[in-house]
Amino acid sequence: MTRVLQAGRKEPLSGEIRSIVVFLHGYGANGADLLGIADVLGEHLPDTLFVAPDAPETIPMMPSGLQWFPIPWIDGSSEEESERGLLAAADDLNAFLDALMVDEDVLPEQVVLFGFSQGSMMALHVAPRREDELAGIVAFSGRLLRPELLEDDALSKPPVILIHGDADDVVSPQSLPQAAEALQGAGWQDVYAHIMKGTAHGIAPDGLQVALAFMRDKLGL
Repeated sequence: MTRVLQAGRKEPLSGEIRSIVVFLHGYGANGADLLGIADVLGEHLPDTLFVAPDAPETIPMMPSGLQWFPIPWIDGSSEEESERGLLAAADDLNAFLDALMVDEDVLPEQVVLFGFSQGSMMALHVAPRREDELAGIVAFSGRLLRPELLEDDALSKPPVILIHGDADDVVSPQSLPQAAEALQGAGWQDVYAHIMKGTAHGIAPDGLQVALAFMRDKLGL
């Protein structure tokens, strides 16, 4: 049984919803952590609803933080627990996306997943396994999980932009070329990449501008 994800939202400036950007936050944060980016993006995407769900699990010893799934090298969980958590969170997120599109009367090609860190891992795992192709995936500072299964598991191949800081000491910058290679090897045609120079584990202005241009293009704006 899926868990209902609670989400914050910022309505489109125009008052009319023609597209949706779903923010997926990182480990130890919550939806509000990324929702503030909508203030920057909203004027360039005036018909876009921004939604930021909270991950479904609290983190042991970190009561204010949330996670999509356990991370063994951080919390001492097992690989099996991490895998179970990933699959459960994927079900939760899929149910959330299905309900969101019905409630807001939008099509999959009007929806972008915008992830940061663990949220990027979720976006890169969930979107390709959805039958109806989404408009795109923006993956900041993340990693492609289970790359060896992607070719067999993928039901759709939405456009992807991978963005990473070259000074990231949390998720290795090498995760970007590894993800790009795996995506292209699994048959992706639209894979883009941007390196944020001198940027650690975060979102720099140049990366956000590249992400905005990608979203405007893939949403047909």
